[in-house]
Amino acid sequence: MTDTSHEGVPSRHRKRFPGISSRAYEHPADRSALVALRKLTGFDTVFKALSGLLPERSLRLLFLSDSVRVSDAQFTHLNDMLRDACYILDLEKVPPMYVSQDPKPNAMCIGLDEPIIVVTTGLVELLDEEEMRAVVGHEVGHALSGHAVYRTILLFLTNLAVKVAWIPLGNVAIMAIVTALREWFRKSELSADRAGLLVGQDQRASMRGLMKIAGGNHLHEMNVDAFLAQADEYEKGGDLRDSVLKILNVLPRTHPFTTVRAAELKKWSETRDFQRIMDGHYPRRDEDKDTSVTDSFRESASHYADTVRTSKDPLMKLVGDIAGGAGDLGGRLRGRFTGAGGGSNGGAGGKGGAATGKDGGTSSSDATDGSEGTWRRPGPEEEGQ
Repeated sequence: MTDTSHEGVPSRHRKRFPGISSRAYEHPADRSALVALRKLTGFDTVFKALSGLLPERSLRLLFLSDSVRVSDAQFTHLNDMLRDACYILDLEKVPPMYVSQDPKPNAMCIGLDEPIIVVTTGLVELLDEEEMRAVVGHEVGHALSGHAVYRTILLFLTNLAVKVAWIPLGNVAIMAIVTALREWFRKSELSADRAGLLVGQDQRASMRGLMKIAGGNHLHEMNVDAFLAQADEYEKGGDLRDSVLKILNVLPRTHPFTTVRAAELKKWSETRDFQRIMDGHYPRRDEDKDTSVTDSFRESASHYADTVRTSKDPLMKLVGDIAGGAGDLGGRLRGRFTGAGGGSNGGAGGKGGAATGKDGGTSSSDATDGSEGTWRRPGPEEEGQ
């Protein structure tokens, strides 16, 4: 039986957030992508069918029989971190956690009725205590947000798509839902990264963890500031061809690129919203029932508009120019695709002048690894973390 007590949690001085709602840390893109997913034709039917068919009991038995369950007797330091994370985010029931033998650094939160957290030995051996604390908080954030259900369905559908690949129409239908799920999945990682920061309350540790996922356990050879500079270079570099390639590169992935996740998390940690949470002012669970769906839509729309306005990405700048009524679109397109002088004359002798997209901000294309959850660097075909 799962231990739901919070006795004996570590005494390190970190703030606790009683009754905190997942709305406090959820990324606007996470919520809007989930709304879009639920509107996808056929998703409700698939969701209801799989909710009753997925072998969750078998999944639990698998981890129980072939992994090590974290407890007071096994992996006690992880057990302390788990209980501490649940205490800080006020998650009443501590989910079971397992350590699975796998050299690939990964963690996931899955399950339909109740969430299960799984971390690999590769991740445990890669991260130090404070970095690991952020990962555990990341997974507990997934649990509090209710992400585990959709992540489990994504895993199942991904495997199913491989099995029915020989059925053209069947595979297309499944892949449409898988693609939408992956888009939401990537956005949900950004939310969980924020939860990890609220638990660990150590920005540099969160940054180091993401950096290690990207470059391995060679911390003495790496630098957080230089790592974040990569994210800035990635976002604003190149022309429209590079922007298109960025989209194509991220589509098969379940997680955002690690540099982008780090930049997004740092950006959020410096906002007034984050400081308000740390000061004890945040949305609470008992208010969730009164939450306005319209307000959520408005917030998501505002987030995307701000992303387009402040992004340094060439494609986003072009979108901003179009939205602002910029002239000589044909010349701008030619200039952006060829990288010719930044389109100062639109590349076609037009009247338009140089594109004047504003700098600032970071890409909202997210974070996880996670958990399916958290922290790995999955290949295009992988669905972990």
